[in-house]
Amino acid sequence: MEQFDIVIVGGGPIGIACGLEAKKKGLNYIILEKGPIVNSLFNYPVNMQFFSSSERLEIDDIPFISKEAKPKRNEALEYYRRIVTSNQLNIHLFEKVKKVVKKGEYFDIRTDKNTFTATNVIIATGFYDLPNLLNVPGEDLPKVSHYYKDPHFYASQKLAVIGASNSAIDAALECWRKGSEVSLIIRGPEVGQRVKYWVRPDIINRIEEGSINAYYNATVKEIKQDKIVVDTSEGIIELENDFVLALTGYMPNFEFLENLGIELSNDEKRLPNYNPETMETNIEGLYLAGVICGGMETHKWFIENSRIHAQLIIADILGKK
Repeated sequence: MEQFDIVIVGGGPIGIACGLEAKKKGLNYIILEKGPIVNSLFNYPVNMQFFSSSERLEIDDIPFISKEAKPKRNEALEYYRRIVTSNQLNIHLFEKVKKVVKKGEYFDIRTDKNTFTATNVIIATGFYDLPNLLNVPGEDLPKVSHYYKDPHFYASQKLAVIGASNSAIDAALECWRKGSEVSLIIRGPEVGQRVKYWVRPDIINRIEEGSINAYYNATVKEIKQDKIVVDTSEGIIELENDFVLALTGYMPNFEFLENLGIELSNDEKRLPNYNPETMETNIEGLYLAGVICGGMETHKWFIENSRIHAQLIIADILGKK
């Protein structure tokens, strides 16, 4: 059984940042990632463009050069991949952590392939794994997806996009431009205010000209094989439909955090208990890094404002040693 100073759960940008900082400080570490390098970014839409500039996505002061000020998904994948390979980070890919248990002064970490022990554990798993479900009849039909990848798949199809955030709006516009007949189902009275500032006018114009049908203050009540039932301010309507993209956001794996013994707030935010100066949770030696810190407030933490977590954590670990 291998023993480490630190086991880092999650090989996204912040997990990688933690690995870089641990290596610089001479600590024995390993990063465990259940998929490829930066798995969550890999699963983003193929044409996605970040809201942040490339400089704000940099980690460890390693320059991120992109064609435009705001990089695309493929550029980010290349950037973080090169950081991992060039720095020869100790990372196990396609290895999922199943259980973390503290026994005395050490943690037992069990994956689907190995067992490790560590003095400290950093959870940097993000929030992209579990979608916020609609909880309506028909949501489990094959035509329904909570993840969007490529607009070509929906060409010449009647597509319902549910949501008003960046992911939903990007999907609606891209699919419409590839020939989809798009209906946009929005729970609130308008397109989300946090939609990228150069995209929001585009979707509003497409709606106003009638290219994309938008239903505000609307919720899906049922999904059928060839249509969807929508409750609107003007009553119940049925829309002919081939596919549904329910892009209503995602949440952290709270069950995993609770099984670790991390305390969560009892309100709807479900904020985990941690010290913002050290990122240590209520379990000694167990730390949080990145967007996992925000509970259900997934819009508050990004790569750009959680890069510092790596330095805070490693400094605290070294201080204890």
